[in-house]
Amino acid sequence: MNATSDRRSATIDGAVALLVDAFDDYNARFSDITRRAERHFLRRDWRRQQRDARARIDLYDDCIAETIGRLEGVLAERLLSRPLWLDIHERYAERVEDRLDAELYKTFFNTVNRRLFKTRGVDAGVEFVALDIEPTAHITRPVDRRIYGLTDDAVDACRRLLSDPDLGLDEQALDAGARRLAARLAATFEADGGPLAIELLTVPFFRDRRAYRVGRVLGDSTWRPCMIALDHPEAGVRVDAVLLDRTAVSILFGFTYSYFHADLPTVGDAIVFLRMLLPDKPVDELYTVLGRAKQGKTERYRRFFRHLASAGDERIVEAEGKRGMVMVVFTLPSYPLVFKVVRDHFAPGKKIGREHVLAQYRFVFHHDRVGRLIDAQEYRHLVFERSQFDPETLEELLNECSRAVEVRGDTVLVRHCFVQRRVRPLDLYVREVPAERVEAALLDYGRAIRDLARSNLFPGDLFLKNFGVTRSGRAVFYDYDEVSRVTDLNVRRVPPARSEEEEFSDHPWYPVAPGDVFPEQFPRFLDLPAGYRTAFDNAHGELFDPAWWMRLQRRLIERPDADVRPYPLEARLL
Repeated sequence: MNATSDRRSATIDGAVALLVDAFDDYNARFSDITRRAERHFLRRDWRRQQRDARARIDLYDDCIAETIGRLEGVLAERLLSRPLWLDIHERYAERVEDRLDAELYKTFFNTVNRRLFKTRGVDAGVEFVALDIEPTAHITRPVDRRIYGLTDDAVDACRRLLSDPDLGLDEQALDAGARRLAARLAATFEADGGPLAIELLTVPFFRDRRAYRVGRVLGDSTWRPCMIALDHPEAGVRVDAVLLDRTAVSILFGFTYSYFHADLPTVGDAIVFLRMLLPDKPVDELYTVLGRAKQGKTERYRRFFRHLASAGDERIVEAEGKRGMVMVVFTLPSYPLVFKVVRDHFAPGKKIGREHVLAQYRFVFHHDRVGRLIDAQEYRHLVFERSQFDPETLEELLNECSRAVEVRGDTVLVRHCFVQRRVRPLDLYVREVPAERVEAALLDYGRAIRDLARSNLFPGDLFLKNFGVTRSGRAVFYDYDEVSRVTDLNVRRVPPARSEEEEFSDHPWYPVAPGDVFPEQFPRFLDLPAGYRTAFDNAHGELFDPAWWMRLQRRLIERPDADVRPYPLEARLL
């Protein structure tokens, strides 16, 4: 009996050690990729940077698959023994409890466990469940940062902070950047008696073609978040911008941009600091934007279901806006998320299938989102109480999405969905706000189409209903089933009609093949409200010119790493 007990204990210890080592290995490989971002920035190696960004996104699932393969060797026929996993769970919890990033270890464990047991909902016995605990609440150790005093010689202080760490600025760029940065800080804090100090994380952040120093500027009676942006054109590294507005900084840490590469020794303490800078930013978005997408999903789940449990009589309903032909979208009105479930069958106008839609969303997940695409996280096997659904919404889901949604007694199982931040559909927004905000939103809608195009993405469906407006007033795109690469389009001019009958026909008088795009026809699909077409044409008339798209295609083929500046012109120092 003792020998049996000893063998069981040894098996448990072996599985726990394997799981801890597996997460440590994932973490090390994550850091290896992240560290390379600085080398790519200094060498202007944007293509390798893009490849690394995609590889880091896929790394978690790769490591989970490897871990499950190794567990099969350790546990053999007991791989799916639930009593054994109860003890593995308990001992693993003891092993990781005192680690600063214990939540990341727990999420890794949960992912392995859920994939092994194909868990629906939550299995509290063998999973870590803590809906009532904030994951960073126990963190008291401050993240590594440095403070530079600005009262004696602000230019010299800016010079020191720009060279620490060395991000490739030569002497001329360093001097120019320090003078301009000091001048901007002085102007911004003039009403507060000038800036006193600047506090920056020691670790630089990298994304796309830029490096960032992240922190805050302290005045006598106030402080502001601060992001100093360096870019690297062919002429050399330079200080390009400083963002001192909380909204602007929040946007860069938001759900419409790709993930930062920052080689942080630990993550939780950095999250605590970033939440101090951006108190309105959900913790799940901060984890995600630092590349910890799986932890971001966990925290998003935690926060939503905690809120849902306290929502009282509020019901989950179909999201506002025009019904899509591909997805049924539901939401809890008091919480800013939408859940998108693929329909079993699409309307006749959609000549695509379910697998195409799933592939489209995963394509966008790996693409540079340039601040114009909402991050869509994929969830499986979510369980809700049936009473939490509006009956009509539940009926719509059961009728239209039976492959993904089913009722089991008093619960609703959603086998598969995508979850996004909720934004106000643009077609509704322009009916609800004053005229000046309508025009601003429509002009930014045009800029969104341009930004996407310059990143080699064509939305496909240009209708206002497929775009939304964020809290900060930015136009973003969220309907991905028709997205394609600009370089894959066959841009054509509309051939002249040969008769009046052809010209005024409801159908094209010319052949249209898959992939054909006719920019001259775009105004028909923009459905701009009356009175705003002239302003839109003046600002974005090039979008209707085939020559503009053809030039862009050539440029994207020659330089596939095209740049879309992620901050407003007024933030720049040049």
